[in-house]
Amino acid sequence: MIDEILDKSKKREELTDDELLELLNIQNDEDREKLFKTAVEIRNSISKEIKLTSTIHITNKCQIQPRCNFCGFAEKTSSKGYYSAFYKSDEEIFKAAKSIQEAHIPRVSCSGGYGYKGRQAIKAAEIVKGNTDLELLINVGGDLTGKSINRLAELNTDTVCCNLETINEDVFNNAKPGEKLFDRILVCQMISNAGIELSSGLLLGLGESMEDRLKHLHYLNNFKTLGEIPIMGFNPYDETPMANHPPFPLKEQLKIIAVTRIMYPEIRITVPTPTIGPKNVEYSLNAGANNLATVIADNYPFEVKGVGSPSYGNYNDVVGVIKKLGLKPQTI
Repeated sequence: MIDEILDKSKKREELTDDELLELLNIQNDEDREKLFKTAVEIRNSISKEIKLTSTIHITNKCQIQPRCNFCGFAEKTSSKGYYSAFYKSDEEIFKAAKSIQEAHIPRVSCSGGYGYKGRQAIKAAEIVKGNTDLELLINVGGDLTGKSINRLAELNTDTVCCNLETINEDVFNNAKPGEKLFDRILVCQMISNAGIELSSGLLLGLGESMEDRLKHLHYLNNFKTLGEIPIMGFNPYDETPMANHPPFPLKEQLKIIAVTRIMYPEIRITVPTPTIGPKNVEYSLNAGANNLATVIADNYPFEVKGVGSPSYGNYNDVVGVIKKLGLKPQTI
């Protein structure tokens, strides 16, 4: 049965939900490898180029209350993350962006905490777009207004990310008690309406079911400018309310990546190297991913702590893995 489903996917025939769930529920190692191979074939038939995305963390001063139960990014949430408060100056953002361009990394994600209605995002976009040739992704979640999104469009921001994390509202409310799922959906719709490429993805292992994950993947198709789906497995931060919540298994994360590739052959599937682990980048590429995020070059002037883990991906190591697999890292 698995072989028949994979044959259909290679022919770009639409799979039923039952067939997709059968792929997601694979437990046999041999079938799992067949799934990954199919996903890679689909990706490589379109392009063997792998995008690299670096990062500038603008601020960890986040005004969401109560805080997200898994967050180790915001100030004073975890000693393993950014514990001390910061808000990067214009000069620091400029210096970081220039270092990324000099390292030939083509794309940067500028991310930050809530409470600014997009002002932190606009400031970063003005600096990056005004002084570099970098592709720009803005990620301040739902902390955007229609006005700030339109300004990001005017600045030629390439992509804006607003992850829904999960579309199971009960699970969302439990993990993110200071936010509403509806508000994030509204921001995604405003981004799409503004004509900016939307990045929106899944945080796996919060308590959602397999059916929830599949429903989520289908739901993303409602946004006409969807161009990127980040897929992140939960990893706990010490000292947070979810510190004892189990990390999401890598094998399960890889199956979601592969099935997402089958459902969205041309989409950019992003795996943040801190979330999957720098040493596991090879596995994500071998499951169909084609964008590696939080890639940091040696010349980066500031400390970086990843969202999902306090480690990050070294540029030279990541590029080495990509080339070893016969793939081409995108550089500038």
